[in-house]
Amino acid sequence: MKTNSFDLPKLSNRGASHVTLNAGLIGFGFIGEVHARAIRAANANIKSIAAQTIEEAQLAASKFADTKGVTIDEMINDPAIDVIHICTPNIFHAEVAERAINAGKHVICEKPLGVSVQEAESLTRIAREKNVIATIPFIYRYYPSVREARDRILKLKEPLSLLHGHYLQDWLSRETTVNWRIDPNLGGPSRAFGDIGVHWCDLLEYVTGHRITRLNAQLLKIFNSRGDHSDVKTEDGVTLIFQTDKGAQGSLVISQVSAGRKNKLWFSFDSPTESFEFNQESPDFLWVGGLESNQIVMRGVVEQSNGANAVSFLPAGHPQGYQDCFNQMVIDTYGAITGAKPQGLPTFADGLRAAKLTEAVLLSAQLEEWVEIK
Repeated sequence: MKTNSFDLPKLSNRGASHVTLNAGLIGFGFIGEVHARAIRAANANIKSIAAQTIEEAQLAASKFADTKGVTIDEMINDPAIDVIHICTPNIFHAEVAERAINAGKHVICEKPLGVSVQEAESLTRIAREKNVIATIPFIYRYYPSVREARDRILKLKEPLSLLHGHYLQDWLSRETTVNWRIDPNLGGPSRAFGDIGVHWCDLLEYVTGHRITRLNAQLLKIFNSRGDHSDVKTEDGVTLIFQTDKGAQGSLVISQVSAGRKNKLWFSFDSPTESFEFNQESPDFLWVGGLESNQIVMRGVVEQSNGANAVSFLPAGHPQGYQDCFNQMVIDTYGAITGAKPQGLPTFADGLRAAKLTEAVLLSAQLEEWVEIK
């Protein structure tokens, strides 16, 4: 009998249908394993896994009971598969997603949705025409503290004026560190911004309701060579300033070469009366600044907003983390497949938005000037 090394307690399927879906998983690196845990948490079946080779697919499938290692063609053509999770290197996202959608499959595609705006636009259109559920894992939306900030900002008496923050990592801080993401032939033209900067921007626009309309960006490249790659073309970091459609100004620092910063996504959204600070490395706390006093709102301790309650399922003091957010995003996607669309579900339209922001960042850095976002 096969054993499953990824057995975890199941989240409650709030609002999700009791229909059991069959999922296919393409790619089984770090993020593929995250998807696998989320599929299990959503009480779905991992029916098949595809990888770069059939041998790799079979090895990954051996970790699960009743799961087969197959080719991508076999998975896409399998009538029993309801939804396909795409966790391949970036350059393959658009091709695989289009084939899956045209076969009538629902899709969860890792970002970037495409390595160009044209690819992202085409996929968004095809998903709409085929009437399938097609989502992007902008999972940081699923922290209760993020939802709490969103609900409070909607009730502000004075508008937000300053939106700023950073997303810092250190996993590429050594010249000897290599990964397929540094190669634009696999990862696309942007690395740091396309990989993590779009997460911060998605949070900004989701939480505040503002849209970035203009930006001015500079790319940071620390290492010109890595391992056998003698001419690294993608950026290690980005700094940018921006303006929004509601009159706010902002700044953002992105880095994958900041020592000690493991996954520090931080924002501060400020108004003249209240400010809101979130740190992904301490996600159960929302700092709220006021003119007379500041407070730290701990998840589950005080009365939460409806938005926060919808994704808060553990008692206070039992931290909810990255995997929990991912699980809930997949649960919501499956709920949309079998029923009503949950609030806040990130779709291919959000992936298209990320592609437009990425294009604007690269163009601004190239031209060394402000760029308007259409």
